[in-house]
Amino acid sequence: MRFSKAVVKHRVLILIVALVLMIPSLLGLISTRVNYDMLNYLPDDMDTVKGQNELLDDFGKGAFSLIIAEDMPDRDVAALADKLKTVEHVETVLWYTSLEQAGIPKEILPDDIYNEFNTDHSTMMAVFFDSSTSADVTMDAIREIRSIAGKQCFVSGMSALVTDLKDLCEEEEPIYVGIAVLLACAAMLLFLDSWLVPFVFLASIGMMILLNLGTNYFLGEISYITKALSAVLQLAVTMDYSIFLWHSYNEQCEYTDDRCEAMSEAIRKTLSSVVGSSITTVAGFAALCFMTFTLGRDLGIVMAKGVILGVIGCVTVLPALILVFDKPLQKTKHRSIIPDMSGFSARIVKVFPAFIVIFALIVAPALYGYNKTNGEVYYDMGECLPEDMEYVIANSKLSEDFNIASTHMVLVSSDVSSVNVRHMIGEMEKVDGVKYVLGLESVLGSRVPEEILPDSIREILESDKWELLLINSEYKVASDEVGSQIDSLNSILKKYDDGGMLIGEAPCMKDMIETTDRDFKVVNAVSVIAIFIIIAIVERSISLPFILIAVIELAIFINLGLPHYLGQSLPFIAPICISTIQLGATVDYAILMTTRYKSERISGHDKRSSVVTALSSSIPSIVVSGMGLFAATFGVAVYSDIDIISSMCMLMARGAVVSMFCVIFILPSLLMLCDKLIGATTFGMKRHSSGGNNGRNKGVRSDKTDEKILQNV
Repeated sequence: MRFSKAVVKHRVLILIVALVLMIPSLLGLISTRVNYDMLNYLPDDMDTVKGQNELLDDFGKGAFSLIIAEDMPDRDVAALADKLKTVEHVETVLWYTSLEQAGIPKEILPDDIYNEFNTDHSTMMAVFFDSSTSADVTMDAIREIRSIAGKQCFVSGMSALVTDLKDLCEEEEPIYVGIAVLLACAAMLLFLDSWLVPFVFLASIGMMILLNLGTNYFLGEISYITKALSAVLQLAVTMDYSIFLWHSYNEQCEYTDDRCEAMSEAIRKTLSSVVGSSITTVAGFAALCFMTFTLGRDLGIVMAKGVILGVIGCVTVLPALILVFDKPLQKTKHRSIIPDMSGFSARIVKVFPAFIVIFALIVAPALYGYNKTNGEVYYDMGECLPEDMEYVIANSKLSEDFNIASTHMVLVSSDVSSVNVRHMIGEMEKVDGVKYVLGLESVLGSRVPEEILPDSIREILESDKWELLLINSEYKVASDEVGSQIDSLNSILKKYDDGGMLIGEAPCMKDMIETTDRDFKVVNAVSVIAIFIIIAIVERSISLPFILIAVIELAIFINLGLPHYLGQSLPFIAPICISTIQLGATVDYAILMTTRYKSERISGHDKRSSVVTALSSSIPSIVVSGMGLFAATFGVAVYSDIDIISSMCMLMARGAVVSMFCVIFILPSLLMLCDKLIGATTFGMKRHSSGGNNGRNKGVRSDKTDEKILQNV
């Protein structure tokens, strides 16, 4: 109570402090680096990651791109190559003519070399950078290369993908927030009882969002997914808290004319309910931190922090804003469009056996679709980009003109003899889907004496410690075929050099597939266990956690099962994140209703009237919350051209609606079915649930004040 009184007393100071904090928050937001390379989140102890670091540290080569020059004479290609060498952070430009220019006669070069770099109308160049794949300087170099090369040239590789992704995200992200704010505001105007209060909510939530984004500066960097989704998610998830406070404040205003006293009491009641509600949401996001693929930790920390800041803003900044704008808020109040739900609730409870049957019938196909969807995800980040993006076009050209779908790199110890390396290359070229292996030995062939090889060529492919091989593959990144190919290549490599490393986009992607598959199981288990424990403590029950989680898990199975039945493929990160986010964000709907049901049973009412009362009083809050989450994410899903963003927002929007329907229709039926079990396994219910005089009452009590209280549980 002391805290709530202090907030009311110092409301002007709170607003001043909040506004002042927006300045460093904005600076922090601008200064926080954004990472667009998903492969950066692989564990550091993986061979592919170690190999990439070794390539950069020992060779001075980091990022790698293949550039295709189309319908360009050799003279112009040579001039282009010379220009590319001058681009800052371009370390090496390697192509067929590079060998001629180095003094190796064309006549003694293997024919395969020429065929690898040339077709009837296209020439290919391999470009190495002295910086990492997603470094800002690498992306600047990619943009400069494209500017120099013109429309006849196409740049492939992970750095090109990252560059296009960054440019598209920076273009779309402000629009994401605008759409989310606009639609969330529309939902609140529709379902709340004031024309002005949505804007007050948005002002308060907006401050906390900016504070959250600004404090990301201390994390060093965040992923583009986190940056794109965090503001939208924080708005959608924390909107409930503002609604709780507003309803509670209006209720208290009916008991006292002292607005400050009413707000003080509203803060006290809201703080206890909102803190309890937010714990499950924080737990859902925190579960993502258990992923070994550290993108989950990135999103989990930022969103958990956002929810906590949302709670703080709800009980400090929002009360201050409401009191400052109290008069216009009261003048703009109107009747809510949500009607009385007593009759509707009674009809649902009356036919509860039908919903039990529906529940039983839905579980199997929902679970089947859910498992199938998890096996049908895609990992190639190029698939998340529109078809007209430069990277996507370049990859298509590379496949069409040169039959190259991916390029691997091999680091083999310089201690391995040339003879053994030649034998290894021969074995590797026999692996299915391997088009060509480029190394010193393949350049030398059988006709080029090793001693005539110029240092300029040797330095490209050899260091004191390693020899570098390039393997062109016909198989697409993240495909089953390339996975088998990588296994075969690794087996051959280890036979000749146990310390050798196979690296590149496809090997890294294979590691990511294996890592995230483990993560999916771990994160799901952690989130379910954590939320189970929280519900058990909050509800003081053994049985209720099983019932509540069963309802929300059904909603998750339906939500993530639908893509399979609709023939849709999701980005790999979506099922992992959505399963935990949906559980943490929407289990509150079930807790709200269950808490009221318990209160009714403990008060001595029979199970039917208790469930009807709990349902009728909870529906308004559940609908407003669910539609708020839907509105904030659906618009982004429809607008975004980045499939990973669009898919996750669509899943969150649909998940909110599915959870809402499951809680409204399925949960009351399970409460009716399991009433005796709940009474026997819930502390404080056993001696009350058998009823008394009040237990003989049927239907819903007519006490309107009680209904208002219910809306704020």
